[in-house]
Amino acid sequence: MNRRQFLQSAAASAAAVALPANLLRAADDKPALPEPTVARLPRWRGFNLLEWFNADNRKPFKEEDFAVIAGLGFDFVRLPLSYRCWNSGKVEEWDQMDEKALAQVDQAVELGKQHGVHVNINFHRAPGYCVNPPNEPLVLWDDERALDACAHHWGHFAKRYKGRPNREVTFDLLNEPADIPEEKYAKVVKRLAAAIHEQDPQRLVIADGLKWGGTPVLSLAGLVAQSTRGYEPSRISHYKANWMKGSDEWPEPTWPLKIPQKDHEELWDRAKLVKNRIDPWKALEQKGSGVHVGEWGAFNKTPHAVALAWMKDYLELWKEAGWGWAMWNFRGAFGPLDSGRKDVNYEDWKGHKVDRKMMELIQAH
Repeated sequence: MNRRQFLQSAAASAAAVALPANLLRAADDKPALPEPTVARLPRWRGFNLLEWFNADNRKPFKEEDFAVIAGLGFDFVRLPLSYRCWNSGKVEEWDQMDEKALAQVDQAVELGKQHGVHVNINFHRAPGYCVNPPNEPLVLWDDERALDACAHHWGHFAKRYKGRPNREVTFDLLNEPADIPEEKYAKVVKRLAAAIHEQDPQRLVIADGLKWGGTPVLSLAGLVAQSTRGYEPSRISHYKANWMKGSDEWPEPTWPLKIPQKDHEELWDRAKLVKNRIDPWKALEQKGSGVHVGEWGAFNKTPHAVALAWMKDYLELWKEAGWGWAMWNFRGAFGPLDSGRKDVNYEDWKGHKVDRKMMELIQAH
């Protein structure tokens, strides 16, 4: 089946559930992807694809995802990768690359090109750091062996995709660095960016903000573009998330949200989002770093109406700011397909359960 036939198949399937008209475009009608720069990223909109997020549960990337994402009007996927998908994770073997495994990443990049979807490659787990357990054997911020290994891996990726334009593929260095000193993080980012540019001087590099992606790094302005998050307040985004300690004890959220403090109530509303999540990043943008929201969404235990109201405010603000975004899931507990929510009347589509209201909301922004 060629690309046109695949997209026509996707369009026919979408029509079966009467998705809004004119959302699915024929392959020849798709506009060319814009060329990004460090100072200005396109307003890419899309999703994280999690097939290589966990090396213990690695799966092949699906052409269907790229075709349907494109057909629904989106143009971006972020691939959060664990380096243990192509490496044993043992310090003494950190320099090794499994070429057979990496060929699957090549295939994902090619699928992006075929379907007009930008591919952003991210190290979710890198030699020396991951936001999720288990801890790496050495600490990237403090150990030169870890930094050397991480630079080696990024240099390999840079050489691998040299010649592909930035409109097709970009690199997002490290997922969600923790609350570490800015100078330590800046040192790592500069080293990794140098390793990439030694192999491919033109490759666009993106760095996540500090404090798990929430805080822009002004000292890196102009060197790299930067990626923020859309998870605040966590009492909405991670309500009853089983990996978030104490989240099962939070009261059911509303939007706007009032959070009791010792001597006052903290109000989260649209104005608070502007103050905390927009203004600091606009200041970074003015200093020469483009901004993109690399992850966001609400876990499936958050009441649906609350999640949609909160999402709408974020989406409107990002649209006003000119920023793109990528939901944490396309398929899964944060996304518009197969989310497993108990308070949604799903529609069947190509073997998936579609959250129509969420899909229409994100398509509109």
